[in-house]
Amino acid sequence: MKNGKQKRGRRATTYNRALHVVARMRRTGQTLTAASRDEHIDPRTVRKYLGAELRGPKLKRKVRPTKGDRRRRDMLIPTALGTSPVAVRGSRQASQLGRYMAAVGKYLRTGDSDSLDEFRGKSIGGHLLITDPDTLGSLAQAGAMQLDEIYALPESSS
Repeated sequence: MKNGKQKRGRRATTYNRALHVVARMRRTGQTLTAASRDEHIDPRTVRKYLGAELRGPKLKRKVRPTKGDRRRRDMLIPTALGTSPVAVRGSRQASQLGRYMAAVGKYLRTGDSDSLDEFRGKSIGGHLLITDPDTLGSLAQAGAMQLDEIYALPESSS
């Protein structure tokens, strides 16, 4: 059963890297080849996992990503008990979580909580976003905040 877990873990990691490629294409306008190179993944693998999110001729350079998607992403979100993995549906919610995490990071670095205001009362993946500066400060002091990575990676089996 160990090999099955390893394969699932590898597949999930590859899927996440393919998602990163499409996100990079949307954000920067890079070609599939350039974005794949930057994310260290073969463009054919991106097509295999996320071909439905790419528009244009199969063999030409004019391949563009769709504006958004409804694919599932396993991401990390701060909760009152610390960072926990949650299934996020769609690129818009994933981007919103990224902006929220950037706002949290800005608050923890500078003490400026103004950027958290846009997330007050909002939830992602069924979890209410924490915007209270005291709670965020307490979680950070306890070491329960993970800001450097927002994608939940599968547990490695050793």
